Amino acid sequence: MKHRITKPNVERRTLGYIRVSTEDQAISLDAQEARIGAYAVAMDWTLSEVIRDPGCSGKDLQRPGMTMLLAAVERGEVERIIVAKLDRLTRSSGNLDFLLGLLEKHDVSLVSIGETLDTSTASGRMVVGMLGVVAQWEREAIVERTTSALSHKRSQLQAYGRVPFGYRREGDTLVPDPSEQAARAEAVRMDRAGSSFREIGRFLTDCGARAKTWHASSVRAMLRSRMTCETA
Repeated sequence: MKHRITKPNVERRTLGYIRVSTEDQAISLDAQEARIGAYAVAMDWTLSEVIRDPGCSGKDLQRPGMTMLLAAVERGEVERIIVAKLDRLTRSSGNLDFLLGLLEKHDVSLVSIGETLDTSTASGRMVVGMLGVVAQWEREAIVERTTSALSHKRSQLQAYGRVPFGYRREGDTLVPDPSEQAARAEAVRMDRAGSSFREIGRFLTDCGARAKTWHASSVRAMLRSRMTCETA
């Protein structure tokens, strides 16, 4: 079990947290607050305050209300936090993992009405564990799908993102650029012969490859890119 921080002689409170992504959703804020208030009454909890984050995205934790909430948690002033739904707290599985770890560390319960989740109970902690497993699976599945899709695009010379050195873009297709292909082939040869990235960078700069100054880091990125490795 992780070590929990408790601070004696500090009054611990029940706080609500509500968020909407645009300012014109004030009605949604009021609805969330009413739901949290009703739930607290039903559970016989004294709701000290409801912290609001109007017009704030859930993609990160850089929000005024969230900053206030986390500061209270770290001061040991919070016993539980109530939200209408988990996505009001955050839409990022990584941030949710961070928040759950921080709340556990400070012995703070998280109650989500929408998911019927209360981490002060054994079943609630089990659900949190399952959410973490599902989130990890989703992250790995996304990486696998993205890697597979990009590999297919590379094999078909389809354009995506920044055009790799050695090619130019014509519509949605990558077309080999003869001069850059020659410079890239020489850079690969020099790399295999033991030349340093700085030496290769000077060569590419001198021959005017893409009219830029090549640094060791950019040379390494080009030579170690999947596009170069798969077609060299």
